[in-house]
Amino acid sequence: MDIKRPGKSKLKKRIRAAILVVIGLAAVGGITYGLTKLKPAAPTLDRSTAVIDTVKRGLFVRQVHGNGTLVPQLTRWVPAPADGRVETILLQPGVEVSASTVIFDLSNPQMEQQAIDADFQMKAAQADAENLKMSLESESLTQQSAIASINAEYSQAKLQLDTDEVLGKQGLVPEILLKVARVRVQDIANRLKVERERLAISAKSTKAQINAQESRVQQLRALAKLKKDQVDALKVRAGTSGVLQQVSVQIGQQVTPGFNMARVADPASLKAELKIAETQIKDVRVGQPVDVDTRNGIIQGRVSRIDPAAREGTFVVDAELTGPLPASARPDLSVDGTIELERLDNVLSVGRPAVGQAQQTVGMFRLSPDGQEATLVPVVLGRSSVSTIEIVSGLREGDQVILSDTAALGDAKRIRVR
Repeated sequence: MDIKRPGKSKLKKRIRAAILVVIGLAAVGGITYGLTKLKPAAPTLDRSTAVIDTVKRGLFVRQVHGNGTLVPQLTRWVPAPADGRVETILLQPGVEVSASTVIFDLSNPQMEQQAIDADFQMKAAQADAENLKMSLESESLTQQSAIASINAEYSQAKLQLDTDEVLGKQGLVPEILLKVARVRVQDIANRLKVERERLAISAKSTKAQINAQESRVQQLRALAKLKKDQVDALKVRAGTSGVLQQVSVQIGQQVTPGFNMARVADPASLKAELKIAETQIKDVRVGQPVDVDTRNGIIQGRVSRIDPAAREGTFVVDAELTGPLPASARPDLSVDGTIELERLDNVLSVGRPAVGQAQQTVGMFRLSPDGQEATLVPVVLGRSSVSTIEIVSGLREGDQVILSDTAALGDAKRIRVR
């Protein structure tokens, strides 16, 4: 009969349990060690959401882009000619006008009364001038009549003297009577000479008086014309041909001389005002070609002026339009402009990445030959254009790179593309 020994059985169980614990700990440690040696799983990028481009070598056209508006080069503000009240606005913006087209009617009762008074003063001066002419002509005729009378008297006295001289030689007329006759003839001759001199002086005086009166008439005529023109100017005209762009007054408004009431622009003399970012202005030069996109056609042009100072982070660049204008071209039309800076041959380039600027070193994901993976590589960027940028180093012709922003992938050096 066997006798059970409990102590020995318990010892075996303890030894077996210890061995199992050691084996379990060794397995956990091995698994943990193995996991630490494994590389982390690469994040995945959906190909449909990524922007991928191929590095190319060839012609590289450097451009800068800016938006802006079409602006008329020939613009005229229509000023108020005088103090007045706006009675009528005959036209609204958008209407084509000529130089004589009336846009506004103003009223100024005081000016109208001044024009009437000036006209009456001119007519009164004209009447005075006519009256003066008649009066001076009458005086001239009176003097001429007196001269004719004295001349007849002189002729008669001279005839009598000649007769007395003949009779005196015959002793029929006393010497004393001859002397009296001679004195009388001389006296009449002197009177005739004085009257003729008075007539000559009177003629000069008459001319001077008439000229003075004519000058006054001309002065009052000019004043009357000025007042009339001022009243006529209350019908405010465009002053030039073009399109009425802006009306800056309302009916009933009181305006002062020189107040800008409207703006007229010549639609055929347009230029483009483009806003170029101050970071891109350094290579823009006068004379560079420009393509102006009106969204209904592209107009060729060239840079004609660069604003010397920045405004809100941009420079205003004027582009003179050299190509034909489309029918839709209008002042203040929004446009996009692309300025060509230069053309470079045999340049390695790619589309501009979402992150990174010109003359910087950036990390870009380069796709593997099978396109299933992408590895982060450092790339040195050079000169930039609107949609492309120069590759200085880090990539080769034919490489495919991801241009879209990969910040959501964290610090991954390698990604899977599916």
